[in-house]
Amino acid sequence: MSKKLVFSLLVWVTLPVGAQQMLTLDSCRAMALRNNKQLGISKVKQDVAANLRKSARTKYLPHVSALGGYEWTSKEISLLNDEQKGALSNLGTTTTSFAGEKLGEAMGNVPMDIWQSLGQIGITPDLIQQKFAAGVTPVSNLLNGGGQRVVDAFRTDTRNVFAGAIMLVQPVFMGGAIIAMNRMADIGEEMAANATEANRQATLYQVDQAYWQVVSLKHKQKLAQSYLDVVRKLDDDVQKMIQEGVATRSEGLSVSVKVNEAEMTLLKVDDGLTLSKMLLCQLCGMPMNEQVTLADEDAEDLSTSQVTPAVDKTIATENRPELRQLQNMVDMSRQLTNILKAGNLPQVALTGGYAVSNPNVFNGFERKFAGVWNVGVLVRVPIWNWGDVAYKVRASKGATTIANLELDEAREKIELQVNQSAFHVNEAYRKLEMAKSNTEKADENLRTANLGFREGVISATTVMEAQTAWLQAQSQKIDAEIDVKLSQVNLQKALGTLQ
Repeated sequence: MSKKLVFSLLVWVTLPVGAQQMLTLDSCRAMALRNNKQLGISKVKQDVAANLRKSARTKYLPHVSALGGYEWTSKEISLLNDEQKGALSNLGTTTTSFAGEKLGEAMGNVPMDIWQSLGQIGITPDLIQQKFAAGVTPVSNLLNGGGQRVVDAFRTDTRNVFAGAIMLVQPVFMGGAIIAMNRMADIGEEMAANATEANRQATLYQVDQAYWQVVSLKHKQKLAQSYLDVVRKLDDDVQKMIQEGVATRSEGLSVSVKVNEAEMTLLKVDDGLTLSKMLLCQLCGMPMNEQVTLADEDAEDLSTSQVTPAVDKTIATENRPELRQLQNMVDMSRQLTNILKAGNLPQVALTGGYAVSNPNVFNGFERKFAGVWNVGVLVRVPIWNWGDVAYKVRASKGATTIANLELDEAREKIELQVNQSAFHVNEAYRKLEMAKSNTEKADENLRTANLGFREGVISATTVMEAQTAWLQAQSQKIDAEIDVKLSQVNLQKALGTLQ
């Protein structure tokens, strides 16, 4: 009793270690959507497109920018030339010299008898010149200093210039370019969403294909094992009959060859099943050596009740992300044409701001920062560009025409794809019914062949033929069941309704 208890505990402890993860089709889809790298890239592209759309909206709003700079120059800007500077700096000297000359001329015109009379009282020309010189010297210095101050006042001191400004620009009319740019941003965001949807459906399609491939190979593995067991049983019976002398060695060799073929078939199926599970794990974002078991592996009957698919072309037109992407391309091309047309239209913007500089010229040339507010209107009117914009507009319209033709061609191909997929669904159901009928006949044929072989009225070769026919019928039934599943998936993908 204690040994049985210990054995049960050991089995209970070791079971979780060897347990495999059970996966359904829905769980595989969910993991694939969560872990698919391309789908993650598409979602990031959606965020990028959303940020670009927000950026385009800001073009309607006023933009404020600040500018600042410093400049050193080797020469200073001068409002006065060198002659003017010299004249102002020597204003007093020049004036007194001129006055002295005039005084000398005046004294030269005085008669000698007057000078003789003046000399009697002590007034001489030399005395007058001395007194004049003594009196005008202060005046000369004063005028020289005043002239120098005027020269200094006109000095710009522009060898070191500091400047700065705050500018505001509000677009008023840009020829429709901003509106077209925002529409392009909206289309770009919608295109990114359609690309994400296309990647999502492609991911689901790949997962479904891989899932049913694994299920198909699992059923074929069981079928190959059953066939191998049957052939081995026949080989054992034939070997016994050879020993009894009722069968030939040639028949035994023929059966042995069938056993080897069955073993190789099972080996190929095992390898294919391993690789298919690795692909499914990779699509689901799991380690490729993960041990998984699918929910439909052990299902006895994979077929479903026949449902005549309702084929509506408008569903595919509305739901196929590829068509929506092509329509986005058409709309994008039209908006690009509008942007190019704006190159031939006038553009109007309001401007405003505050500018500051050092030195400044608002109170003479002052060596300090001072500024001024400004408001204005900026108008740009294209006059002549040698037809450059017109050529670009024509080229853009040509691109729009190409995009429309590609969209029409895609619609026709998708319509054909939908019709073909619907036809394949109906064909898959018909093949399944035929496969089921063939399976029933092959089962009965194998049963009667085994019965006749045991009764000794049928040879081993006939039994092997019945076994081969049974294997083929069972394999065709599995293929037909999987084909029904895949044809339904293909139709959903063609209609754009794969969820």
